[in-house]
Amino acid sequence: MPTSPYAFIDELAALRRDLHAHPELAFQETRTADIVARELERYGLEVHRGLAKTGVVGVLKAGDSPRMIGLRADMDALPLTELNEFPHHSKQPGKMHACGHDGHTAMLLGAARHLAAQPDFDGTVVFIFQPAEEAEGGAAVMIEDGLFEQFPVEAVFGLHNWPGIPVGQMAVMPGPIMAGTCGFEIEVRGHGCHAAMPQQGVDAIVTAAQLVQALQTVVSRNLHPCDAAVVSVTQIHAGHAWNVIPESVLLRGTIRSFKAEVQETVERAIERLCSGIAAANGAQIRSLFDHRYPPTVNSAAEARLCQEVAQDVFGAANVLADELPSMGAEDFAYMLREKPGCYVWLGNGPGTGGCTLHNPHYDFNDALLPLGITYWSTLVKRLLPRAD
Repeated sequence: MPTSPYAFIDELAALRRDLHAHPELAFQETRTADIVARELERYGLEVHRGLAKTGVVGVLKAGDSPRMIGLRADMDALPLTELNEFPHHSKQPGKMHACGHDGHTAMLLGAARHLAAQPDFDGTVVFIFQPAEEAEGGAAVMIEDGLFEQFPVEAVFGLHNWPGIPVGQMAVMPGPIMAGTCGFEIEVRGHGCHAAMPQQGVDAIVTAAQLVQALQTVVSRNLHPCDAAVVSVTQIHAGHAWNVIPESVLLRGTIRSFKAEVQETVERAIERLCSGIAAANGAQIRSLFDHRYPPTVNSAAEARLCQEVAQDVFGAANVLADELPSMGAEDFAYMLREKPGCYVWLGNGPGTGGCTLHNPHYDFNDALLPLGITYWSTLVKRLLPRAD
């Protein structure tokens, strides 16, 4: 496995750690965007700003081919308080790069720098630095703002570091790799009363408790065993006094699935349970569904190509083609709904000591920087070969 010793790698690692120390939340990535634009201009790329407020796009053309491909990195951080104590820990209280977007940004900048210095390809590479991946759908906003009209790429590619996969390995799978996500809110309305006189009311808490239990049967008793979905209740809000049965209970949670038809089946099953349990208890139940990111689905041809590229970079034994997809969600899905492409996982190491995604002890592994640069650069040269 080549480690590709780029002369600028120490400089790039310092930039990555600077980004880690100065995290910015969705659509607030002004400092990060300024750094990205400055670096791209320094490498000689054509720079465009303003898509999705803080998005940055760099364009690098070599040769005469009209072909164009897109490479994407996300830039935003999470609203999380960092617990690390190393020198480059977050200097912004309540904000943290706990998902490695600082590393994704640095790797794509490194690839732009390397390809600009050694443009051994024929065509145009569009480097997409996207804001607001974390739950705010920045990819969709970039598309709505005209990303693919302004830069009509034939395919688009993404990469995410992945704790739990060893450094030097990459997971590349066709089909669904990340789940779609849908939030739900259920209001259970009964009739409040004195806790000592429950016969005078309709107990919304008992009704809600029955519903929470019943929701655990939605997946197991409504879906084919080979179809995957998750229904999780994550919030229960009710009551203010110890001696009052409250008028209502609010439940919130998430649904994860890989297929639109599975999502539809889950929603209809939840609605049936709400109706039946409401009738059984004399309560009223209202359910709302908030559809967020769709599933991230790799196109078959592009996934095969990325597997071949990964084999060239890491060796065939280090390319994982049969990993289970994740129930986490990713807004790169919006780009893959518009264009063919592939989203891969680059091993970040074992994840020991809390170094897992969205954990306050997480940090991106700088050993990945040259690996990511080599993967991106090899992918470009494979897709846009220069005629000899």
